[in-house]
Amino acid sequence: MNEEQAVLDFFSQEENLPLAVIAAEHLDAIRLRLNNEFWLALRERLDRWLEQQSLPWSTQVTEDRNNDACLVGVYLQPNAEQAVFLRAFMEQQFLGDHYRVFYGLMWNNAPDASKKALPAVEALRARLGDAGFKHSDSFLGWQWLPWHPRRRDFLLPFITRREELLDDAMRPWQSLLLEHGEQLRLSNLALQEAPRSAVVSLDQLRGRSKS
Repeated sequence: MNEEQAVLDFFSQEENLPLAVIAAEHLDAIRLRLNNEFWLALRERLDRWLEQQSLPWSTQVTEDRNNDACLVGVYLQPNAEQAVFLRAFMEQQFLGDHYRVFYGLMWNNAPDASKKALPAVEALRARLGDAGFKHSDSFLGWQWLPWHPRRRDFLLPFITRREELLDDAMRPWQSLLLEHGEQLRLSNLALQEAPRSAVVSLDQLRGRSKS
């Protein structure tokens, strides 16, 4: 019998269930801490890379709307002020019994139909579609990534091979911004020059589900 099974058998015994409940609370706190450490470490990596590439973006972390002690992602914010724009993001989505990470380009505010139909925006959406990205009202393009940040198959590598996992997590950012960065710049330039219209707030936008 291996050590892991011995521990599980110990906690499954009736007389040890109170201790199992206490241990579970501590383990949940550890998972949350590691989850937050991942997003903060990834943000730090991303900050350095953006500076090295001289890209006009800064980073922000995304907090869980129901628990501000829980970080759920990182997104980019343009250095120049703009009402409606597209930005890269990476975030974990709750799927009922687990979280999974996805990434892509999202709107900061819900655009009207005329902004979605701008040629530069349409060209970017088409390029993302050709690359396998899905799209919806909130996201010009998004894709699932293979990571489930609260599960053992993510947390153990993060503990034992942190730098390697962070290298892997940087690759989608690098691919997205290097392969589609120029079209993203043109899209945001077109959006900046388009006539102003009423916008929906980011909180309202983030409340919409992906299709």
